[in-house]
Amino acid sequence: MRHTLLHDMPMQEALDGLWIKLRRIEWHRDGRMELQLIGSHVMLIARSGEGRMIIDLNDYRLRPDTVFFASPGQTIGVTAAGTESVDFYVITFDARRDGEPSEPFSFRREIPIYPEKRTDALCELLYNCSRSEDEVERFRGQSAFQELLYWTMKHIRLLPDSDSKTALERTRAYIESHFQESLTIEQLARMAEISPKYYVDLFKKTYGVSAIDYVTEVRVNCAKRLMMQSDAKLRDIAHQVGYSDEFYFSRKFKQAVGVSPTVYTKKRRRKIVAYTSPILGQLLALKMIPYAAPLHPKWTAYYHKMYRSDIPVHLSAYRFNEDWEANIEALKHAHPDMIISHSDNLLPDEREQLEKIAPVHCIPLKEHTWREQLQMTARLLDATEEADCWLSGYERKLEEARRLLHRGLKDETVLAISVYKQSCIVCPVRGMRDVLYGDLRLNPARGFDSSVCNRPITVEQLAEFDADRIMVNVCQEPESLAHWQSLQTSPQWLDLKAVRRRHVYGISSDPWREYSASAIERMVDDAVRLLYGDHPNGFPEIIHVRR
Repeated sequence: MRHTLLHDMPMQEALDGLWIKLRRIEWHRDGRMELQLIGSHVMLIARSGEGRMIIDLNDYRLRPDTVFFASPGQTIGVTAAGTESVDFYVITFDARRDGEPSEPFSFRREIPIYPEKRTDALCELLYNCSRSEDEVERFRGQSAFQELLYWTMKHIRLLPDSDSKTALERTRAYIESHFQESLTIEQLARMAEISPKYYVDLFKKTYGVSAIDYVTEVRVNCAKRLMMQSDAKLRDIAHQVGYSDEFYFSRKFKQAVGVSPTVYTKKRRRKIVAYTSPILGQLLALKMIPYAAPLHPKWTAYYHKMYRSDIPVHLSAYRFNEDWEANIEALKHAHPDMIISHSDNLLPDEREQLEKIAPVHCIPLKEHTWREQLQMTARLLDATEEADCWLSGYERKLEEARRLLHRGLKDETVLAISVYKQSCIVCPVRGMRDVLYGDLRLNPARGFDSSVCNRPITVEQLAEFDADRIMVNVCQEPESLAHWQSLQTSPQWLDLKAVRRRHVYGISSDPWREYSASAIERMVDDAVRLLYGDHPNGFPEIIHVRR
């Protein structure tokens, strides 16, 4: 059997010139890992259960019979699969070829293996070695990792055509490319070479949705794109996506989307571009879905998950002004009616190019609150009634949230910090301050005022705040994650009152670093869930290989 763990190289040549250095191992018992940018190679191994794994734009099923590899520069994350949970290891390491330290090197992304007790034993040995105070035992962890890689290569599972789960993947791909045709469970089950009943159960367990509902989802998403990109009649669109009866299609569309195709098309008639994420957040509060917006599974995780099939043109969401030329090219082909952005974020050349495509409207960011920005956006789109309705609903939500939090926290103080690179920064963005101390009226920590906001502090200075509860946002990139891991083991951190009482809560950059109506509302929900429910997100235990 020829093993194929490495990409595009003869196996012996690749292995003979391979250098491997273990960096650290994490054991995630809570079934999740927030999307993060990685700076080294990563190997993920599930001990038990099943989850969903994201590598860049791709979604995989994380389970004990498959090992995954990710390369530097990619984004990775893990979530639960439905009601199931997954217990998994994340192993970070460096890899290079002999004599070529700077040349990119990659492993196959997904490697099916035969689950063996030996795999679990090696992972446990590696984890224990990494935690040891004995440097010889930590050194042993390097050889344990080499043994684990060897064991993975030796137990690569050659998948026969009859493997039911592999066949299931084929049927899903078939649905995505043949959804215009009449599809039945019996037909799909025959393709997978399993019984219809087993196919139905296995599809729902694997993908979290029934096969029939998945067919409907694919058809409806295609119909949405056709509605936005053409003036075709509803009857023609129904036929193009696999429905012979336009009235039946309308019923299925309304069941899936919540509104009829006619209403959906009317709401989407104008091709509006949300050029920045906060503008997208404002439009969604106004019940408007733009034609183009910045979307990415890491940088705008919530919007990507909820609206990627509703927004035809996906702009780059990677940092302001980083990929603006590519965004310009995408918009040239989209022929939008209007572009809405923040004046603070546009480069002169960028704005000039945008104005050649469509009228550009800029909402001032720094001079106005998110409420004022929402109302300005609403006036621009003749949607002031929708803005007033949303704000009224938000105030009702706030009243209930304040009641719950004040009953649960009483006079306890709350402090929000971010970990970025080698620094801890107090309340770096005003959305945090507006929500915690403005809208929710929580008690700030001792000595907290505007002068300390967005400034780096030491752990000793953090102790002076004497906060009862601390909310921590960690930038999901290698240097920040490494600093956070080191910080958690420091005596000064462990001696903080909030840490001793287990009142430290992890908060995500999405939504806590965005300033829009939609993000603010999700911050309120998050604060109530964490602080009132008193269930800390519980950062996974991180163990370093000391070097």
